[in-house]
Amino acid sequence: AASKTGVSLALLMDANYRRYAVEVVLNRAIPDARDGLKPVHRRILYDMLIELGLDSKGPHKKSARVVGDTLGKFHPHGDSSVYGAMVILAQDFSMRLPLVDGQGNWGSQDGDGPAAMRYTEARVSPAGEALLADIKADTVDFEPNFDGSLQEPVVLPSRIPNLLINGSSGIAVGMATSIPPHNVGEVCDAVVYLAQNWAKRAKVGVDDLMRFIPGPDYPTGGMVFRYRPDKDTGEPVDMLRQAYETGKAILVLQATTDIQEIGGGKSEIVVTEIPYQVSRATIKDRVADKREEFRAAGVANVSDQSDRKGMRLVFETVRGADPSAVLAYLLDKTQLRDSQSFNAVAIIRTEDGGETPKQCNLKEMLEQFVAFRLDVIVRRCRFELKRAEDRLHIILGLLKAIDAIDE
Repeated sequence: AASKTGVSLALLMDANYRRYAVEVVLNRAIPDARDGLKPVHRRILYDMLIELGLDSKGPHKKSARVVGDTLGKFHPHGDSSVYGAMVILAQDFSMRLPLVDGQGNWGSQDGDGPAAMRYTEARVSPAGEALLADIKADTVDFEPNFDGSLQEPVVLPSRIPNLLINGSSGIAVGMATSIPPHNVGEVCDAVVYLAQNWAKRAKVGVDDLMRFIPGPDYPTGGMVFRYRPDKDTGEPVDMLRQAYETGKAILVLQATTDIQEIGGGKSEIVVTEIPYQVSRATIKDRVADKREEFRAAGVANVSDQSDRKGMRLVFETVRGADPSAVLAYLLDKTQLRDSQSFNAVAIIRTEDGGETPKQCNLKEMLEQFVAFRLDVIVRRCRFELKRAEDRLHIILGLLKAIDAIDE
């Protein structure tokens, strides 16, 4: 029904929800292809380094101080949202290259939560500093913060291709993103190759780039299956090539295991690496909850022998059981084998200067970064030239004054 102003509720809801959806997509859940960050991560790093001066060579400061400063200046949301994002930036099992150097309990791969922000301390890591390098040299645009009292960067002048190195995940309205982490050296080699062939980049294909980036590199290790059988024909499909060519695929990850004979007709299946974002506790609980089923399949006991030197999850087989068959059962019934989505959605810049979410292939993600870096370098050079010209103006004045020193 129409309201007194003549606007129907359906149209009003449609317009407002669309506005909300755009806000969530562009300013919350989807990363920018240039620096690979969402707004909350960008604001945390900017506040830590520029506002608080927490560089990688200085002392750590209380996380509560960082969270409070970020909330008050740039991110008017809950403190848990800021601290939660900050925790992820500091976890070496979540980030391939942590951007925050944390001190204290920042959680574990077992799913243990971090200590409260009043107990932990943090500073920006060297990788985080690389994202903010030259930010004071007019390399990026700034915009007013939420109350117009300060300026914050629209994007960070990242020196590293952070989107691919650390990956990203998020759920927006009508779309989601899931980009796995990659090896730092491999991604940088691909960037160098694309930059050196920038003039003829139209001829660069996914196979050329996959010579440098053969697949994701998860911080927790494990294996990625490159091929999967097609549902209809049964023929093997290269899932990694599909992911990098289309920006979308389902990847199968598997734990790194070793079978060891322990005598008496028994064996041990030793797990030293598990799939990304899978908890050891989840695997152990699964076996404990279905104890009789797993014992019937040959699993006598499971013990977690992990320590600070590394992971060691041990499954002992019953006497006479075939350890290979037991391992196959474990892979099938637990998250020792897991599937994860590769869905490379990021905010890119359009030709008219606007921004839009797009499902990017490998080449497009690298192109966005290289084009951005070219723009940053040009802006930095202009800034340095202007500063040099201003200094030259003063020097020329001083020289004239010296020539007429007696007068």
